[in-house]
Amino acid sequence: MGSTASSAAAVGATVEIEVAGRAVRLSSPNKIVFPERGFTKRDVFDYYLAAGDGILRALSRRPTMLQRFPDGLGGETFFQKRVPTKGVPAWIETARIAFPSGRTADELCPADLAHVAWAAQMGTIVFHPWPVRGDDVDHPDELRIDLDPQPGTDFADAVVVAGEAHALLDELGLVGYPKTSGGRGVHIYVRIAPRWTFVEVRRAAIAFARALERRRPDLVTTKWWKEERGAKVFVDYNQMARDRTIACAYSLRATARATVSTPVSWAELTDIEPDDFDLRTVPARVAAGGDPHSAIDDIAHDLTPLLEWAERDERGGDTDLPYPPDYPKMPGEPKRVQPSRAKS
Repeated sequence: MGSTASSAAAVGATVEIEVAGRAVRLSSPNKIVFPERGFTKRDVFDYYLAAGDGILRALSRRPTMLQRFPDGLGGETFFQKRVPTKGVPAWIETARIAFPSGRTADELCPADLAHVAWAAQMGTIVFHPWPVRGDDVDHPDELRIDLDPQPGTDFADAVVVAGEAHALLDELGLVGYPKTSGGRGVHIYVRIAPRWTFVEVRRAAIAFARALERRRPDLVTTKWWKEERGAKVFVDYNQMARDRTIACAYSLRATARATVSTPVSWAELTDIEPDDFDLRTVPARVAAGGDPHSAIDDIAHDLTPLLEWAERDERGGDTDLPYPPDYPKMPGEPKRVQPSRAKS
């Protein structure tokens, strides 16, 4: 009994905290979540409250997959797509999404900051929202450009490619909003009108990626197979395939340092390092300077110019690229087989 009491004292008593006018339960607030930094479950919970408008701007009304670590980093982890039907507050909102397999799930669809706090209470560290809103789950309203450094390249290389992407977006008349991935990569978000399907938006992403590759063939690749990429920055066009998600702006990442996927301005992108932004530093940054993505919802761009580029590429012989391996075979898709195996 004494051992049990000591254990309970170590993790702390359950408390209720008011968030967005709702009482959110926080259990085991002293449980260590990030062992290397000593950050607790309460630290994670408070971080997401401090991220406030920024995290909600990224998640609002978006079906969201939760990456949970009930016992902190080093313990069990899993991706939760379905909100349980029992033991969940009555005010939790969900949205039904369909996977490529045809199966469906009712995912968390945050309506306010209390939803984010509830997920943090459930051990969520990373939030993975879909690029759609809950009232129209088949038409993305966000084009996501994922710049992923491959072995032999690093964050500085991703920043160089991001600069090329910025110039290309300017030529298209599109406004892009960059953020760190929380690791070595850079993400760029462009809000679009929700008029196009996932297949069409993915075609636009491929067209943009190919344009970047033509500009910097020495540094950029669109090759899906890792054996073909080399020491370049991969533009992951399949992040726009249905059911593919990226850690959102202001999401913590499951790294030893508790880094954050952090919105930045184009001007400061060349002067930062990913480790500059973590659970401790980002709230102070937001309090002092606001959110560089604060205007992201001010305009919804027309995707037609990029789809015209896609049509031009296809006329020139650049057809579709492989989908992820768990997808059903898609119309017009090339052989989904590793090149070295195809040759043998």
